[in-house]
Amino acid sequence: MEYRYLGRTGLRVSELCLGTMTLGRELGENDSFSILNRYAEEGGNFLDTADVYTRGASEEIVGNWLQNQQRDDFVLATKVRFPMGDGPNDIGLSRKHIMSGIKESLRRLKTDYIDLYQVHAWDPRTPLEETLSTLNDLVREGLVRYVGASNFKGWQLQKAIDLSKKHGWESFVCLQPQYNLLTRATEYELIDVCVNEGLGVIPWSPLRGGWLSGKFHRNMEKPPENSRIAVADKEGWSESWSNYNNEFTWQVIDALLEVAEDAGKSPAQTAINWLLQKPGVTAPIIGARRLDQLEANLGAAGWSLSSEQVAALDKASNLSISYPYNQDAIDQRSKGRE
Repeated sequence: MEYRYLGRTGLRVSELCLGTMTLGRELGENDSFSILNRYAEEGGNFLDTADVYTRGASEEIVGNWLQNQQRDDFVLATKVRFPMGDGPNDIGLSRKHIMSGIKESLRRLKTDYIDLYQVHAWDPRTPLEETLSTLNDLVREGLVRYVGASNFKGWQLQKAIDLSKKHGWESFVCLQPQYNLLTRATEYELIDVCVNEGLGVIPWSPLRGGWLSGKFHRNMEKPPENSRIAVADKEGWSESWSNYNNEFTWQVIDALLEVAEDAGKSPAQTAINWLLQKPGVTAPIIGARRLDQLEANLGAAGWSLSSEQVAALDKASNLSISYPYNQDAIDQRSKGRE
């Protein structure tokens, strides 16, 4: 596996990040260790978790595994924001909740520092200055090395960056957004902000919950039994069959299956490799419930789609762009009049 710099930092991370949401939720400790061991054997060094994943179970498993590893060999990322209890201050990005959150994450992860501490989502109730100054304090205290954001909108991310610059605080070095062939609205503003400001992009759900895994094809009447999409329908998750069973999805999947066959790779590997070639992207976050799924996803690295193959996927997954996001066409007309 190759390594890339995370944004403009000097921190090098493997080009595939291992997401650990399934650890402790769908996998016990032994199976989780098998996944982590295999990822590390392939040179993976970037682990992403969150305090809210099964109320800390994911962090605990990662922490137990790290006890038998060289801690400094790994870039450990976790997040704070969502409810961790029933109390009024057990949620959000207040100074109180962040300080409590970092203490508990360090305890569960059995480490004295977090490499990348991310705010899991925007908190409309807490002044942004309170959140950013607290994150800055954590870096100054040596509890955190870098800070990042997840699930922000473009204006929210830019505002946070500008405030950090104004006050001389540690600024976000990366963004963790949902980004895949079926979710390209991320490109409207977020990717531009990241590229212009030097943030690395670490996309979550590169296979959109399994839709881009190769298990789905046009004319299916329902998702396979026990698939994540079948579960999503029952649980009301966003990647459910009812939300994605439409012409756009099948158009993208048609193109993905065709390009994958042409490339001699699996659809999942093709979808992840497409992301690896996008501007600003540092490391897509892969996940697995089984070892064979991990093996398949690891095969997304070490090769590249051709420019023609990327173009074919781009064309099939292009979203209809309206004002003000169609400014490129307006700019071109303006240049013609200058």
